Amino acid sequence: MASIRLGREGLEDLLEKAVNHGRQLGASHVEARGEKAWRTSITAREGKIETAREGFTAGVGVRVLAGGAWGYASTTRLDLEGVLEAVEAAFKLARAASFKVKDPVRLAEVKAERVKAAWRVNREPLKVSVEEKAGMVQGLNRRLMEADERIKSSTVEYFDLTVDSCFASSEGALILQLKTYVWLRANVSAFESGVYASASEEAGATRGLEYFNGGRLEGLAGRLVSRVRGQLKAVQPKAGVYPAVLGPSVVGVFAHEALGHLAEADLALSGSILLQYKGRRVASSQVTLYDDGGIEGAFGSLLYDDEGVKARRVTILREGVVEGFLQSRETAAKMNVEPTGNARAESFRHAPLVRMRNTFLAAGDHSLEELFEPVKFGYYLKVLRGGQANMDGTFQVGVQEAYEIVNGEIGRPVRNLSIAGNTLETLMGVEAAGRDFELWPGRCGKGQTAFVSDGGPSIRVKALRIGGRS
Repeated sequence: MASIRLGREGLEDLLEKAVNHGRQLGASHVEARGEKAWRTSITAREGKIETAREGFTAGVGVRVLAGGAWGYASTTRLDLEGVLEAVEAAFKLARAASFKVKDPVRLAEVKAERVKAAWRVNREPLKVSVEEKAGMVQGLNRRLMEADERIKSSTVEYFDLTVDSCFASSEGALILQLKTYVWLRANVSAFESGVYASASEEAGATRGLEYFNGGRLEGLAGRLVSRVRGQLKAVQPKAGVYPAVLGPSVVGVFAHEALGHLAEADLALSGSILLQYKGRRVASSQVTLYDDGGIEGAFGSLLYDDEGVKARRVTILREGVVEGFLQSRETAAKMNVEPTGNARAESFRHAPLVRMRNTFLAAGDHSLEELFEPVKFGYYLKVLRGGQANMDGTFQVGVQEAYEIVNGEIGRPVRNLSIAGNTLETLMGVEAAGRDFELWPGRCGKGQTAFVSDGGPSIRVKALRIGGRS
């Protein structure tokens, strides 16, 4: 890996000097994060490369606690003068904010670790030419366009990101991490006899380019083509309340959008409905929900968060009972618990926020056939299209791949299906969870972008409101 302007050893020294300077100014706590990031992004449309870009960014972010208030500043200057100026700017912001603080910031104690950490990567993106990456993206795009004459358009987007990061704190922590991400999204649209159909799917991991080997792209293409073919001959759903089987993609949305955000401690302390149910049952005993930063290769995984806290698993629901919340050091102090490694920042330009990582329902012990078996008539919701989940627990989302269930068997494909309801009411109606398990990559927005994944097993719910023809 090429070093630009400053080697890692020089960055370590620079950050420790920044931390010492903040303490000399009078700050009670100082953190400095340095990053060097390499990124490639490629887009292919209708069989041709539309854009291909490579880029590099580097900088340092400094967070200072003084007078019970935070101050944050960043710089792209990787020299002592520039970084010390950022420390002084952060300190001034903290002092200014401290005059209006009614509830001074406290931090939960953590072990100050001095470690080097890196994820397992076989084909480092930095060592693969942009031409080879573009060939992979264009090849997938052409495969989709040529799969069926009814497919009229296709787009494939790709990026990889390599981040060499260093974290230092006034408590003595020094954490070096090398993070690698690869991600791809494909979309196809088809048209026949007045019926429009579209399908999309993402694939991503904290891996190298080897992640896309082994038939992964061929499998993705096959699923997308099959999905749009099914939609072209699909029937409209019947509006009403029906039993339903939800696939891992759909379960993941409940895990992330409708429950995971409610469990983020900063939002919980601001009034999300989940905090009032701590220790109480809000879902079926079939529902155990985790957030975990330590799943090797998953898109939301991290070894240490951006406060230097080692990532660990959090049990949000255990057999339907609210157990835990996702914590930063600040929220953990307010709730008198341990930090969980959920403080994440998009880059050195941003202060950390409480964010999810890999959020999922635990698998059960039923086969997919056993989930279908009791359903006389209902719906199998396999892949979501998108939608909205609200802080009060309500949701409304569209489904891009769905089927009727008739007498315990998968029936006709269904298009233009949507679902709506209340998350906790829906999860209270979970009757069984499957043995299957999948995680799906995503990017979560909360003022900043964070790489995450979500999912779980297929589940059967007693009743779900289906939108369609009456």
